[in-house]
Amino acid sequence: MRFGPIATCEAEGAILAHSVGAGGLRLRKGRTLSAADLAALVEAGVSCVWVARPGPDDFGEDAAAAAIARALAPDPAALGLSVSEPFTGRVNLFARAAGLVRVDAAAVDALNAVDPGLTLATLPDLARVQARQMVATVKIIPYAVRGTDLDRALEGLRAGAIAAQPFRPMTTSLILTRNAGMKASLIDKGAAIVEARLRGMGLRMLAPLVVDHEVDAVAGAIRDAAGEMVLILGASATSDVADTCPAALVAAGGSVTRFGMPVDPGNLLFLGAHSGRPVVGLPGCARSPALNGADWVLERLAAGLQVTGADIAAMGVGGLLKEIPARPQPRGAARPAPGGRKSVAALVLAAGASSRMRGRDKLLEPVEGEPVLRRMVRAALGSGADRTVTVLPPEADARRGALDGLDAGIVEAADCAEGMAASLRAGLAAVPKETDAVMVVLADMPEIGAEVMGKLIAAFDPDEGREICRAVAADGTPGHPVLFGRRFFEALAGLTGDHGAREVVRAAGEFVVDVPTTGAAAVTDLDTPEDWAAWRAR
Repeated sequence: MRFGPIATCEAEGAILAHSVGAGGLRLRKGRTLSAADLAALVEAGVSCVWVARPGPDDFGEDAAAAAIARALAPDPAALGLSVSEPFTGRVNLFARAAGLVRVDAAAVDALNAVDPGLTLATLPDLARVQARQMVATVKIIPYAVRGTDLDRALEGLRAGAIAAQPFRPMTTSLILTRNAGMKASLIDKGAAIVEARLRGMGLRMLAPLVVDHEVDAVAGAIRDAAGEMVLILGASATSDVADTCPAALVAAGGSVTRFGMPVDPGNLLFLGAHSGRPVVGLPGCARSPALNGADWVLERLAAGLQVTGADIAAMGVGGLLKEIPARPQPRGAARPAPGGRKSVAALVLAAGASSRMRGRDKLLEPVEGEPVLRRMVRAALGSGADRTVTVLPPEADARRGALDGLDAGIVEAADCAEGMAASLRAGLAAVPKETDAVMVVLADMPEIGAEVMGKLIAAFDPDEGREICRAVAADGTPGHPVLFGRRFFEALAGLTGDHGAREVVRAAGEFVVDVPTTGAAAVTDLDTPEDWAAWRAR
């Protein structure tokens, strides 16, 4: 790839390396410069631009990032992952559910050693994640990489080098022991904190068993426990493998795998088994919600991973938890993690009257064997959006029928005769309050598919100022769909008439990023019988 400054008049087809602003003109870096762009730049007095020109054997940044992501996760769902569409050389991998990340560090290191321009960053192996949290990101630093380097990088990867192991539903029995004079409130507090800790892993705790702190009593409780996992929280700390609680496990017919762990707090944990079930003797610090060594053991068991004595012995590096400032507390109900994938709702606007179709309904026109409305809603459902809302006019039975069997919410725009603004208001009112962005999709654009919509979602990044993501045709002409961040919800809800959101986009300026599409897909909407006939002829 060639990189450097060049005369503006010679830059057609090159990739703009640095954003250019002159007067009212602003072109973002990464844009493939067209003849019209060059004319505008020359008119604005820009005589030289910095560009990148990929060679014939180079791979563009998006293609290279997508290839690496496919090698890591050819079947993302089977690995507990979801994968974003590539944008600006980046592909992000997210956990589909709460659980633990598994990372093959050697494979990651091998890829990162191929060329500095090919990068893969991940969370640590066995890091705990929430649903929707980013676990890895592929980033291609230059605008293109050599095909030979990409081939070398792919050779060292394997499916499953990165995976998210979800927590499994599991019942858990908690045995609490008591000493003479022990306050009932202390027992209740311990049970409540352990239950909250387990709930954060998706585990269900059965009614606690409270017994005296004696070997026979604890052994009987272990035998009586009905859970798939048994936890023991003793009234007195376990000081030796022959102490009361581990001795009770042996007396009940079980075995002790390990007593003691190199994690502080959490040193006095013991691990064993009974009747094929894991048994964990919790350290006294488990009465606090703060992170401790027991969390690391419970998380692995909840994710269906085996925990051995050797595993516990290997927890010492990083195990000095009490010296970590602001130690995190175990999470309760799963919530999107900061920096994770944003929540996006797709609004498919399908409340128009088809007034120019002379009696036909343009949204029921067939495209590859199905109505275009159904095709567009299916694309939205496959785009990676978290929720799809289809806005219909009242009493639109035929349009409703076209969506049978699709998991897409339907709302009616009672005042749809007003124009597109009414549909936007109805759609916005139907999305969950925690939604970070809405992607506005017109239902009469048959060349727009799930991939284009996914690219808009991938482009959305409020931290980098990309809060309106707009599909544009190959020649740079603005089109649809358009994704709007939460910042603009109030402005969208305040629109009136049939002008749509053009004024919102026009006023947004620096927050707008254009997402290129192939050909004229982003500007191909079909409103008349002649439009449909000409499109089919092409």
